Amino acid sequence: MAQPSGIGELNERSLHRALKALYAVPGSLTEQSIDGYVADIVIGERIIEIHTGIFWPLKKKLPRLLASHPVTLVHPIAKDRYIVKPAAGTRRKSPKHGSVFSVFAAIASIPMLLGHPNLTLEVVITVEEEVRVPNERRNRRRGGWTAVDRRLVEVVEIHRIRSMGDLFAMLDPRLSDEFTTRDLAAAMGSSRRLGQQAAFCFREAGVCRICGKVGNALVYERAKPRA
Repeated sequence: MAQPSGIGELNERSLHRALKALYAVPGSLTEQSIDGYVADIVIGERIIEIHTGIFWPLKKKLPRLLASHPVTLVHPIAKDRYIVKPAAGTRRKSPKHGSVFSVFAAIASIPMLLGHPNLTLEVVITVEEEVRVPNERRNRRRGGWTAVDRRLVEVVEIHRIRSMGDLFAMLDPRLSDEFTTRDLAAAMGSSRRLGQQAAFCFREAGVCRICGKVGNALVYERAKPRA
């Protein structure tokens, strides 16, 4: 049963609202109750779910929706981010830069769902502003500021991903026949932590498998296609 538009919108941040406006089309419905969950956008039978954080909260929701609907899961990653502090009147560029591979931090909680025939993941590479305000309770090590909003400045590109194999194909030419999480991190230009998350996702999806160890490091190889 459909519910009126507006449910949950009061708690949305600017980035979520901007992406919802980007994906909505004439005649689409927003904030609809489907199978006990609220869907961001419904276009015919298709559901568009916009999620700006890690995917752990979707572990129950997605399987329920995917059972009867095609779902496009939209996830933004900031290639460039500007830190805006209205109280200080400043706007500076963050030294941190994301890429399509940053999505592993999000999908590490649902690796087996990527590859479901009803699921399409769209990674939206963006330029964003992160708004921070003073917070007296914030640890001084963090500067005494807390993030309260994310704003979309620009959409740079969109990567459409249907399976973990699509992500591995982006890295495959940069990897040797056998590789470690350090090699994955180097291929992605990322932290070792993200390399570990990528290896976990690939292993869970059957894209690669453990073939040995070097010291304490696991060694992986490409999984052979199933007969």
